[in-house]
Amino acid sequence: MPSNAIESRFVGGANYAPLTEATVRPFLATHSAAAELLGGRPEEWAVREVGDGNLNLVFIVKRGGRGLVVKQALPYVRLVGESWPLPLDRAFFEYQALTIEAAAAPSLVPRHFHFDKAMAASIMELLEPHIVLRKGLTAGMKYPLLADHMAQFAAATLFLTSDFASPAAEKRERQSLFCQNIALCKITEDLVFNDPYRIAELNRWTSPQLDDIAAAFRADATLKVAVQELKWMFLTRSEALLHGDLHTGSIMVTQDDTRVIDPEFAFFGPMGFDLGAFMGNLLIAFFAQPGLRDPGDARDEYQHWILETLESFWFGFSSRFLAHWRAGGDGDAFPPTLFADVSGRTKLEEHRVTFVSRMLTDAIGFAGAKMARRILGLAHVEDFERIADPDVRAACEMKALHVARELMVGRARFGSVGEVRALAESVARERVT
Repeated sequence: MPSNAIESRFVGGANYAPLTEATVRPFLATHSAAAELLGGRPEEWAVREVGDGNLNLVFIVKRGGRGLVVKQALPYVRLVGESWPLPLDRAFFEYQALTIEAAAAPSLVPRHFHFDKAMAASIMELLEPHIVLRKGLTAGMKYPLLADHMAQFAAATLFLTSDFASPAAEKRERQSLFCQNIALCKITEDLVFNDPYRIAELNRWTSPQLDDIAAAFRADATLKVAVQELKWMFLTRSEALLHGDLHTGSIMVTQDDTRVIDPEFAFFGPMGFDLGAFMGNLLIAFFAQPGLRDPGDARDEYQHWILETLESFWFGFSSRFLAHWRAGGDGDAFPPTLFADVSGRTKLEEHRVTFVSRMLTDAIGFAGAKMARRILGLAHVEDFERIADPDVRAACEMKALHVARELMVGRARFGSVGEVRALAESVARERVT
């Protein structure tokens, strides 16, 4: 279905216009629940546009101790401008995904109050005093519950939307909806799996320091086959509803709370894609630390914590996913009645463990792809961009790219997440020449 047909079906209308700090107040005043939550008169509401992402407008609206967030889709990619048009329907898919995620993991996503179809805008809970996880990681802040919370979120959302838990008819109905999130899937297909490995107009990297390695990635046929294998999985394996963009910029945190935000890239795909996105961004944070340290602080202990978080996330996810599966569900895949005897139960358990091991292999490969695209592609990340000295930044990025290639090409060789950690530690100790 063409994107303009999707837009007319799901969102947008004759009254659509990008919101401004001046027009947010009258917009919210038309929604009684939002007006009641804020209280007072619209002119008493403080409005601030805070969107620092690549796509959307985001407004914080407050009155006293009360507040909410308005997020609106723009008809183009904000990072690039109007030369890159983008359908407004992504706001609808985000709303749908948040609804499903809230049913699976209610304490780990923001509350969604209202979706305005005509304006392609959502009114949501203001998360305070939360900050974006990526900012916390660049500042060297530890979050003791992060790994556990993210493991809980991933296990619940992936298992409960898969064929292990959802009847086939229900899953296909959901899948038929999210398969129409064409434009944002196309962004992933190009920016993650294609552009870093070819000449693309919007690619950028730390130049001239990374010119040679960028050229090497474009000439590496073995690597490109591995990346396209990952892309093929992305295109064909509709295992569960994915967040679709589960990086450290899509997570809000405090010391004791974690919320996953911004699922506008949601679609049905391989489970390892979400897992790898989070793991790859932790590895990006790991390799950026030497460039972010203060004088006299090597951040060695903090790097150790990041890798501990990586391992704890995987162990927590795999144990929870298996627990969900052992508890059973309404899915049409592997019905327990087929495995009622002792031999059947034993074989089913063996398969469960093998399946989770395969998810780790997939996640490792996708983690590498997510790392490379943030260094050699269009959309970069604060972890590296905050490193002012280009030589220092490039040294950190080179190590991350070395690991990224190993994870993509050699993903099947890693028998455990501990081996990924060992590789990261080994490369981090190497001198860049």
